Amino acid sequence: MDSHNAPSNPYTAAGVDTAAGDLAVELMKAAVRRTQGPEVLGGVGGFAGLFDASTLRAYRRPLLATSTDGVGTKVAIAQAIDKHDTIGQDLVGMVVDDIVVVGARPLFMTDYIACGKVVPERIADIVAGIARGCEETGTALVGGETAEHPGLLGIDDYDVAGAATGVVEADAVLGADRVENGDVVLALASSGLHANGYSLVRHIVSSSGLSYTDAAAEFGGATWGEVLLEPTRLYTAPLLRLIAQSGGGVHSLSHVTGGGIAANLARVLPAGTWVDVDRATWTPPTVFQTLAARGDIPLSDTEGTWNLGIGFVAVVAADRAADAASALTAEGIATWQVGVVSDGPRPNGDYVEGAKGVDGGAVRLVGSFAEGAQ
Repeated sequence: MDSHNAPSNPYTAAGVDTAAGDLAVELMKAAVRRTQGPEVLGGVGGFAGLFDASTLRAYRRPLLATSTDGVGTKVAIAQAIDKHDTIGQDLVGMVVDDIVVVGARPLFMTDYIACGKVVPERIADIVAGIARGCEETGTALVGGETAEHPGLLGIDDYDVAGAATGVVEADAVLGADRVENGDVVLALASSGLHANGYSLVRHIVSSSGLSYTDAAAEFGGATWGEVLLEPTRLYTAPLLRLIAQSGGGVHSLSHVTGGGIAANLARVLPAGTWVDVDRATWTPPTVFQTLAARGDIPLSDTEGTWNLGIGFVAVVAADRAADAASALTAEGIATWQVGVVSDGPRPNGDYVEGAKGVDGGAVRLVGSFAEGAQ
């Protein structure tokens, strides 16, 4: 047939390339399959992912835990320097690490990528990052969707989101109801900014006249884009091991995401309790100090936006705190005491409470950061 007379595809003419989407699926298949154990049925490409729920029979009263999230405007930096192989780990961190807060073991995850144009290699890079994060956290990646939205998103624009489901024994759920007076609050170090507060980051970079491809002298010559794309640390597997080993010593956990340290810790404390988090116990990493200096912002003014070096908080029984800190540090996550839970009379001062609509405890940061902070 004369190709000039071949019927055209009106969907392609409208800007949607279904062939590119098919190629993207082929490129990501191997990475996705590595996350799947015998509980996952049906392989890649079905309309729905299948997970064998009979694996839950070992639980006396299994509760399903679920979470959904994205990575916010951090994707804009990935797009700016055309590096897409780490943003998937950020997505797993934002989604799966919320599930472990209640003590749940993740079972499976699905992802959603919306883009202006499907570039198969780019989509495969994103999904490969998701798959690596799923492998590290013991989560099966059972399905996903890539949607092409020409005219709504630019050719190089995309956004990512995901949802995950986990399981926890009903009588093992962690939370504020387990927390007691005198419990120790442990801080778990972050790997950097994780995936929160990037609107402020991007504002600082833009107003400073920097480009993401510029070398960042403060970081040994890496580009600003590379520094700011440092992937989110994943806490699920080490925390699950700690929970199993602690014999009930872990009482509550908090993922330090939007809102910062005080707001997220307050959510997992019982009403009527309070914690003074001692800034003197740590020095915020260089990336926070440098950004704050570039933006002419006191570090204390960013405490409701950035994690400032603390990515997770664990509230543990006082007699288990030292062992818990040692175990996590041995796993490569620096862990230290930042405060103690009290149910006594609260000192005067500005505390964060009622965060995210939760009638929880009250938290404030006190003192000055350790030497080296600005």
